[in-house]
Amino acid sequence: MAIIDVTISQLSESVAEATLLNWKKKPGDAVAEDEILFEIETDKVVFDVPSPAAGILFEILVGDGGTVVPNQVLARIDTEGKAAAPTPVLETEKTEAVSDSPQPVVSPQGNGGIAMPSAAKLLAETGLKPDQVKGTGRDGRITKSDVLSAVASGAEPATPTPPPAPKLRPVEAHLENPLMTERPEQRVPMTRLRARIAERLLQSQATNAILTTFNEVNMQAVIDLRNRYKVTFEKEHGVKLGIVSFFVKATVHALRKYPVLNASVEGKDIIYHGYFDIGIAVSSPRGLVVPILRNADQMSIAEIERKIVDYSTKAKLGNLSLEELTGGTFSISNGGVFGSMLSTPIINPPQSAILGIHATTERAVVENGQIVIRPMNYLAMSYDHRIIDGREAVLGLTAIKDALEDPARLLLDL
Repeated sequence: MAIIDVTISQLSESVAEATLLNWKKKPGDAVAEDEILFEIETDKVVFDVPSPAAGILFEILVGDGGTVVPNQVLARIDTEGKAAAPTPVLETEKTEAVSDSPQPVVSPQGNGGIAMPSAAKLLAETGLKPDQVKGTGRDGRITKSDVLSAVASGAEPATPTPPPAPKLRPVEAHLENPLMTERPEQRVPMTRLRARIAERLLQSQATNAILTTFNEVNMQAVIDLRNRYKVTFEKEHGVKLGIVSFFVKATVHALRKYPVLNASVEGKDIIYHGYFDIGIAVSSPRGLVVPILRNADQMSIAEIERKIVDYSTKAKLGNLSLEELTGGTFSISNGGVFGSMLSTPIINPPQSAILGIHATTERAVVENGQIVIRPMNYLAMSYDHRIIDGREAVLGLTAIKDALEDPARLLLDL
């Protein structure tokens, strides 16, 4: 036999270990080179690990749920295909539900035919059918990027089959009481991402002197501008004109005026950043993630909109990379998409400020002594009072408000 080891390389500078989520193959299965063997979860991303060579999966050394470190041997492959009987997992007994890798999916419409394993997995996750995706691979095969492109272009998924309800065990205490047998519980360990989110939020609360200031903004000018140009914008740029891109532009405008809002603390030093990397908080099935719009000051509205759509799609599919989640000098959190009216966002360390935007709703306001109806949005800026005084925070938030109420200020840099 010619046995080679399956390992993972260095995860990242800030990640020392990870969790092996689930195997796509079991001992004794044939594997092709670059075929996905298993998924790895760090505290930031989930990624697939391909087979380093073709052969037979001879031995699995770390099972589902096991903790792994870089260069650790996780399995062995017999490249000559002469492996003995499958060897059981040694380090964990969590492999009861090890599943086979996704099989190639054949399109019933014959528009390309076969989806590669990684593409088949995404098709299953998104609910799309193979005939909804144009294959660009060899002989019309559907690739992973083809599925991502279809999702980004707005392809409507088929109605997914609802997942089975989790099996819950009744509380075991007081079994003699029949009422207690109808009070189910389920204990689920935190994912690495959720544990990391909890750790960072506690760290932020413990190390920053967080204070929040509020303001309200009349969104009528932005809404009118969007309604006027949204059809032309989409035809010209191939992406819908949203609202968040205006907040990004207005935020960068304010950060230029008040650089301390874009700064961070390192020991007893204040680091003023000469660039604007804006984190956009988006939800994913695994929890909140904050991908970065790098050099947002150099991006057009269309580029910002395309990037936000790309990040949202990747977050839903769990395909955000470490690079896309690393860094950032300021963050924007949009609770309005869930209907939030007001919140006090928590700073994302080592940043020193964060903007919270909320649902835009029509409210009665007073203008020139008259009560009128306007689409209003509450703004909240949380900031680290150790380095940011109330003056800079309030004026920075007012600059964002002014830019949104009069977008011409962004063009004239006023």
